[in-house]
Amino acid sequence: MVKYKRILLKLSGEGLMGEKSFGLDESKLSEMAQEIKQVHDAGIQLAVVIGGGNIFRGLKGAAGGMDRVSADHMGMLATIINSLAMQDALLRIGVPTRVVSGVVMPTICEPYIQPKAKSHLQNGDVIIFAAGTGNPFFTTDTGAALRAAEMGCEAIFKATQVDGVYSADPKKDKNAVRFEKVSYDEVLVKNLKVMDASAIALARDNNISIVVFSMHEQGALMRTLSGQGAFTEITCDK
Repeated sequence: MVKYKRILLKLSGEGLMGEKSFGLDESKLSEMAQEIKQVHDAGIQLAVVIGGGNIFRGLKGAAGGMDRVSADHMGMLATIINSLAMQDALLRIGVPTRVVSGVVMPTICEPYIQPKAKSHLQNGDVIIFAAGTGNPFFTTDTGAALRAAEMGCEAIFKATQVDGVYSADPKKDKNAVRFEKVSYDEVLVKNLKVMDASAIALARDNNISIVVFSMHEQGALMRTLSGQGAFTEITCDK
């Protein structure tokens, strides 16, 4: 039984690299598209936000001395590249998909207009939100939380490299413990680094659950939606 009927899937740009050190891996892109198709075919309304870290990360550029606004604009363009690639992969397997951008570029994709995007989502199109919030100084995590709230999504599904939220980095600390459920406030107080604080607060204020899971295994998204496998759910109450 699927708990949610409308969700937002947050993917990292790095998750599209596969074994590469930069850019897009076609096989990984196809795998992700199949995961989305499985959920779409089950009748679940699905929005997607993809980061741009496989191409350019704004914070890294700013840390190297680049103007933060320029660096963040470059990061937004990276998310648009990833979004167009995912749209192409989904259209090729028969999933109706639209890329909607927070930065207006009408010859490439649709501009973000909230009622229009929500209508497309209700009509069964997968909506990929590109360019974050359209503003510098905000991460794609915050963009995901914002769009989830605007679309009336019940949950944000965040695909990561590990199968949930841990008390510490499980790759560095063998004693790290995975939480099955944790509250928004505990994530903020303990600085658990699931998403940035703005995204967590926005999800909390709009009562949007956050489900953190690993997408390394085939069918992981659908299994997690069905309540199976290992994952962490972030809600108001533990």
